Amino acid sequence: MLAPERHELILRSLRRHGRLRVGELVAELGVSAITVRRDLAELDAAGLLRRVHGGAIGTSPTGQNTASDRLTIGIIVPSASTYYTDVIRGAEATAARYGARLVLGVSGYDADIELERIEKVLGVGVAGLLISTAYGDRDGHLLGTRLDDIDVPVVLMERAFGFPDVAREYDHVRTDHAYGAMLALRHFADLGHRRIAVSMQPTVTAYWLRRGLEQAVDTLGIDIYVSDLELPQTGDDPASLAQLDKFLIECEAFGSRAALIHSDEHAARLVERAMERGLRIPEDLAVVVYNDVTAALAVVPLTAVCPPKFALGETACDLLLRKLQSTPGPVQHLSLLPTLNLRSSCGAQKVNSAHGLRAVQS
Repeated sequence: MLAPERHELILRSLRRHGRLRVGELVAELGVSAITVRRDLAELDAAGLLRRVHGGAIGTSPTGQNTASDRLTIGIIVPSASTYYTDVIRGAEATAARYGARLVLGVSGYDADIELERIEKVLGVGVAGLLISTAYGDRDGHLLGTRLDDIDVPVVLMERAFGFPDVAREYDHVRTDHAYGAMLALRHFADLGHRRIAVSMQPTVTAYWLRRGLEQAVDTLGIDIYVSDLELPQTGDDPASLAQLDKFLIECEAFGSRAALIHSDEHAARLVERAMERGLRIPEDLAVVVYNDVTAALAVVPLTAVCPPKFALGETACDLLLRKLQSTPGPVQHLSLLPTLNLRSSCGAQKVNSAHGLRAVQS
């Protein structure tokens, strides 16, 4: 059977049923699954149907999307709160402009749960997938064939995986976190700080922040001290207070009156503890935080590096939807730059870097 004949039979069947699955077409047409997928891709490119996971659905005869036939895309994220709240909102805003809808899956940073969420979202019949995996960029080898097995277009968010971790290159949109770290340290340097303490939580972002720190040391001529302590987000228990006090003592020992903290909640609690110990913010300790989710709500509003979270969701969703609505172009690797939001915790006056943090009071 020639391709034009198969295409006509596929479209005829689609008009009868409204939705087709690859397995059903293989049995009906007597050809391989590879041939069916190629036929569906050609018909999709011609605008005669819409490919979804496992098959195809029809397009509206009027060209207008209705509640039942409008384009649906999936979005898989590690969390629906804090950092990813604005990412989701950005993707949702773009989807609305295209007349599409989102289906959300949340992994909780658990790789097994993530796989379940992907399968459930794909089972809805999404035409494409936005995903920020539970794996960080350094852990791409753990993905195996998970991404490569997805048979709809995929755009990665805040992740960048490529060969040999996965078999093909994927479109991705991510924040240049290394630039963000450089942005924070450059601001400190502009204020006269030359010895800067850093506290980073063990997150996916931390890898890129460390890259930025290395670049800043070489570029700005500053000294940094990266603490091994994991600061608490909340709590007045002895163990939490001890960790906070240890970090303040480390700042004093290093001769630093400036600290870059990742992330907001950790910095807010550190500032509270520093003030409880008699330190002035920013006169005795200037603080810049990385993330800017709740930084403005701290007791002392925190100067913060702000990744473009909303814009990231917008951009990733726009990239995916443009790929779905036109002939696919080259793979795109997009990098968005964060900004620095100045607030009270850092101060605008230059400091005398010869003086370190005054002794923490008992």
